[in-house]
Amino acid sequence: MSDVSTPRSPLVALQFLGMGVVWGASFLFMKIALDGVSFGQVAWSRLVLGGLTLGLIVLATRPRVQGGPVLPREGIVWLHFVVIAISGCVVPHLLFAWAEQYVSSGLASIYNAVTPIMTVLMATVAFRVEKFGRERVIGVLMGIAGVLVIIAPWQYSALTGDLWGQVACLGAATCYGFTFGYTRKFLSGRAIAGSTFAFLNIGLAGALMVLLTPVLAWQPVTLSAPIVLSLLTLGVLGTGFAYIWHINVLRAWGPTTTSTVTYVTPVVGVVLGVLVLSETFSWHEPVGALLVLLGILLTQNRLHLPLRLPRPA
Repeated sequence: MSDVSTPRSPLVALQFLGMGVVWGASFLFMKIALDGVSFGQVAWSRLVLGGLTLGLIVLATRPRVQGGPVLPREGIVWLHFVVIAISGCVVPHLLFAWAEQYVSSGLASIYNAVTPIMTVLMATVAFRVEKFGRERVIGVLMGIAGVLVIIAPWQYSALTGDLWGQVACLGAATCYGFTFGYTRKFLSGRAIAGSTFAFLNIGLAGALMVLLTPVLAWQPVTLSAPIVLSLLTLGVLGTGFAYIWHINVLRAWGPTTTSTVTYVTPVVGVVLGVLVLSETFSWHEPVGALLVLLGILLTQNRLHLPLRLPRPA
């Protein structure tokens, strides 16, 4: 059986919006879930439920590329997937869940939007799969400035939980940037079906979480309907189906347009945090987010600076 065909344009648009809404809302669901389970159990549930969901999809569709096997056979490929399972799933999911004990869900979603800036840094500096141009340099510097404005270091006379929560969010975004660069260098050129790729990534991360159960998921839980629904949504939709939607949009629209989902997720996250949890913001947080957005536009060549200053008359 061949891999899933590219959906029609209206369906692609719906999947793009669904992806942005689900990933943006995931920060709200993490906040709700933390009322009854630990941060480790939040990350554990996301990856185990997501891996099971994607595993069922692969089992039902058995996608293949050019008549090849459903699962890769080379040991080095599995090793690469273990690396991105740790760097792109286990560590950042734990960091975001831990951070939301100290920061608002809206602020966490803003930090998630820093991922494209970190991706450019990792792709150009660490893995050398892309090149820096003038606009990319300015975009990265603007993004870093935006992060500093969001953190507002002038507010801290000591290292507080709120500051460390923001540092953890930034660490999670850095992990995502590393994972994108690593994936492009070592895995993007391999003939692996999209749904299989997602399953191996999330499924291996879920398997690692199961092995870490005595360390991460041993605490007693207090479950309620909102907490259970939040965990199911995080796992089945946010870490399961949303990855399939992401693949379909990527095939239909290409990587640059697909990456604009990072503009949707912080808006959804902030709006839901304000409406559902009555979260508030200081002036520096939206200002910093605007600087980050401008930096992303520059690094992705969606915003261009004049080639040279106009000569005086």
